[in-house]
Amino acid sequence: MSQSPVAVRPVRSKADKKAFIDLAYRLNADDPNWVPPLKDEVNGLITPDKNPWFEHGEAQFFLAERAGRIVGRISAQVDRLVLEHMGAGLGQWGMFEGEDEETFRALIAAAEGWLREKGMTRSMGPFSLGIWDEPGLLIEGHDHPPMVMMGHNKAAYEPWVEAAGYAKAKDLYTFELDVTKQFPPLVQRIVAAGEKNPRIRLRDVDKSRFDEEAALILSILNDAWSTNWGFIPLTDAEIAFAGKKLKPIVFGDMIRIAELESDGVWEPVAFMMTLPDLNLLMKDLGGELFPFGWAKLLWRLHRKRFAQARVPLMGVVKRLQASRLASQLAFMLIETIRAGTVAHYGTTRGEVGWVLEDNGPMISIAEAIDSRRNRTYRIYEKAL
Repeated sequence: MSQSPVAVRPVRSKADKKAFIDLAYRLNADDPNWVPPLKDEVNGLITPDKNPWFEHGEAQFFLAERAGRIVGRISAQVDRLVLEHMGAGLGQWGMFEGEDEETFRALIAAAEGWLREKGMTRSMGPFSLGIWDEPGLLIEGHDHPPMVMMGHNKAAYEPWVEAAGYAKAKDLYTFELDVTKQFPPLVQRIVAAGEKNPRIRLRDVDKSRFDEEAALILSILNDAWSTNWGFIPLTDAEIAFAGKKLKPIVFGDMIRIAELESDGVWEPVAFMMTLPDLNLLMKDLGGELFPFGWAKLLWRLHRKRFAQARVPLMGVVKRLQASRLASQLAFMLIETIRAGTVAHYGTTRGEVGWVLEDNGPMISIAEAIDSRRNRTYRIYEKAL
């Protein structure tokens, strides 16, 4: 007996929005490696008056329905900053979840149709909603849970996307390592030499003035990553928003800033941000903070014992990137935070990423500290 046809409609009502959010929890309930995101966070991501991304982006969300039952979802988005930095005519899609390939075909057709109506000539994805959120489709590493702020999807999605005419645009890697182990002797010598250099100093982030520190870090990031593929600068509003979200979950000694002295002036030139793996702390909350989830999460953070931690962001200012000093600063930051997280928080496993597949210097650093690639995310592209 043939299935009922799939009907796709835009998200319009509060009920539609709730169905859009809730669907992922039902479709992934049987996957032991899927970590339920907090529903309040997902709601904030897709709500224009809560997410400053909408100051430069426009999105349409779609639901797929079969025989009166929600069976899939997708987003389509046009971002003014993407058009400025990645080229005219580039629309994007993401946030896909679906029961079967027929559902995906119907949803991607709706997303592409919306992008064409907006004048787009290329479609790229998945992004949820931008490259700073959860970019790429997981194609390698389905056998273990993602760390904080990384996506996870069914392995079946990859052939569905490729069958729809999408080809690889770029791969993103994450690298894992046992942080209880000392780094190789070469790295230790590089770090020791840097520690003897009176022109270099590392400092913790001062959480008492975290807004200023977050703005400083993200200004270094905007400079350091400005020539990377896919780079979209964070706006002032997004920097402030990120600082507000991060403040409750960061620890001053897990974020370090490197400063370089010149003529008596200390200039911030590099940073490394490490986050406790909240996924490990909230996997059993089912995406709900209330009535008891929030209390559980706060208590677990207060205990300050984190078996896992992730480095989502690090950077060295662009003017130093071609110098030997850049890698020395990176190794110093990594070693200082590695030793601190092990000693203070009981951390045993770390993850670095994501890293662009052609970011040779960062991949070389990952290899030098004896990490191994554990997950690959793929961004796809198609002409419309």
